Amino acid sequence: MAGHSGGPWGGGGGGNRGGDDQGNNGGQRPGNGGRRPGEGGQIPDIDELVRKGQDQLRVLMGGRGGPRKPDDGNGAGPGGPFITRGTLIIAGLVAVALWLFASFYTVRPEERSVELFLGDYYSTGDPGLNFAPWPLVTAEVIPVTREQTEDIGVAGRGDEAGLMLTGDENIVDIDFQVVWNISDPAQYLFNLRDPRMTIRAVSESAMREIIAQSELAPILNRDRGAIAGRLQDMIQSTLDSYDSGLNVVRVTFDKADPPAEVIDAFREVQAAEQERERLTNQADAYANRVLAGARGEAAQVLEEAEGYRARVVNEAEGDASRFSAILEEYAKAPEVTRKRLYIETMERVLGDVDKVILEDTAGGQGVVPYLPLNELNRSRQTEETQ
Repeated sequence: MAGHSGGPWGGGGGGNRGGDDQGNNGGQRPGNGGRRPGEGGQIPDIDELVRKGQDQLRVLMGGRGGPRKPDDGNGAGPGGPFITRGTLIIAGLVAVALWLFASFYTVRPEERSVELFLGDYYSTGDPGLNFAPWPLVTAEVIPVTREQTEDIGVAGRGDEAGLMLTGDENIVDIDFQVVWNISDPAQYLFNLRDPRMTIRAVSESAMREIIAQSELAPILNRDRGAIAGRLQDMIQSTLDSYDSGLNVVRVTFDKADPPAEVIDAFREVQAAEQERERLTNQADAYANRVLAGARGEAAQVLEEAEGYRARVVNEAEGDASRFSAILEEYAKAPEVTRKRLYIETMERVLGDVDKVILEDTAGGQGVVPYLPLNELNRSRQTEETQ
């Protein structure tokens, strides 16, 4: 009978088989018509508890509560991707921080910066903290005070760049160094494609021009400083005409020698030229000495002749004047003048002769008077000398 289909104990058709009022089935498995746990609101499901906890967490984060949608298979959980207002604020702060980090930059004292607005020159930044709003404005930091060098010549490049032709058709091997820095960062950045190659080409060209206008000997000996100064001026003027923004600090003239293949022969030629110069100088010194002596002797002879001529003329003029005076006196008193002339003549003739006067006494007897005029004259001269 249908009413007793539940068993021989006459249980109700819709009740629990062999169970009590709490739904226990006496340790038996439920049949096809029994209830599963959770049905009828007695035991909650685990999934439901998890969903309720997630809804409460979303409410605390500022979102909306309510049941979440089932998993859509994208790996974002049962409810899909979820972005809250707090997440957006945090993301915005991070973005602003990254933008500020990309926009502020530091320039050291030995550097300058070139700011570009969409790729065009905008301004030049000074040392310190600078602001360039990225991505519209970007900055290129360039060291401006650091000295950079370019070595030109065989030693610097390993080729024949230092071999140059002089004005007297000789070949000289030159090594020199150009020291430069940056004077205008903007011109340096935009006007030159390869600054180092530009400096090298300009320096080599200027040096070849100077060497072509000079002779070999001054280049090897005394003109290195002048050549270095002229070279620096020429390089700087050429770079300025290019608006290069480069400044030549100094030029160092390291070496100027003949080529290695002919240096031995060149040294022999130099030695021969020095010997020739030495002998030439000796010959010039001897010629100058002899010529000066001959000129001195000639001048002395001329002076003596001039003195003799003047003396003879003066003596002749004096004799003529004296004769005229005597003639005038003779005309006035002939006897007196004649006697005076006789006495003066005898004085002049006998003045340098030793004289002894003997006076003969009457009858030749007695002491002979003796007058030693020479002794008296000698004594008088001695007294005058003392």
